[in-house]
Amino acid sequence: MSSRLIGVGVGPGDPELVTVKGVNALRAADVVVVPVMDTGERGRAEATVLHYVPREKVVRVVFALNERTDRARREAAWDAAGDRVAGLLKRHASVAFATIGDPNVYSTFTYLAQTIAELLPDVVVETVPGITAMQDLAARSGAVLTEGTEPLTLVPVTAGSAVLKDALAGPGTVVAYKFGRRAAEVAEALAETGRLADAVWGAALGLPEESVRPAAELGGEPLPYLSTLIAPPRRDGGRGGKL
Repeated sequence: MSSRLIGVGVGPGDPELVTVKGVNALRAADVVVVPVMDTGERGRAEATVLHYVPREKVVRVVFALNERTDRARREAAWDAAGDRVAGLLKRHASVAFATIGDPNVYSTFTYLAQTIAELLPDVVVETVPGITAMQDLAARSGAVLTEGTEPLTLVPVTAGSAVLKDALAGPGTVVAYKFGRRAAEVAEALAETGRLADAVWGAALGLPEESVRPAAELGGEPLPYLSTLIAPPRRDGGRGGKL
């Protein structure tokens, strides 16, 4: 029978936000791969996984998670990680890969799955959805992501602040991921588009160092890389006004 590679979303950091299906998938797998940076420190995915499976079942695989400029170095790291996971799949019937958030939303798992499909075409790839940072931030801050016919736009600010400004100029709620290093630009874009007053941001959600604050308090200092922003539209129509 073909081996299975299962991408498991483990949420944004709070171990209680892993779904029952996610926990079952982690426990049922022969090994659980967790991505780590080349600096070696424990990441959120690994910390979450260790709440549910024993350390000896966890395999740490280095990914260039913090490499944004050197494409050759980044792809070499992906290739090396793919080779490592391919070796595990040759020896085990099921390998789970734990990723923060959801495996189909800006996840390293996407690149791993593509690499494995090329190396081992017979491997079955599956995913288990996870709670995303925008959902967790909405719950912790009380922000409503969408109402009625409102659209929802998700923007990674690593694409540049101009992309964020375009989204903020449109309708509906805008969610920005990975904006910490451009916090000053984000605050400027919110002010220019009249979105500052109702916006919120959060970082380290579910962790001891969690921060959930109004976007109006954004200053010029950089924030954690994995900061999340929710900028709702103005809602003046009362209950059901957007239906």
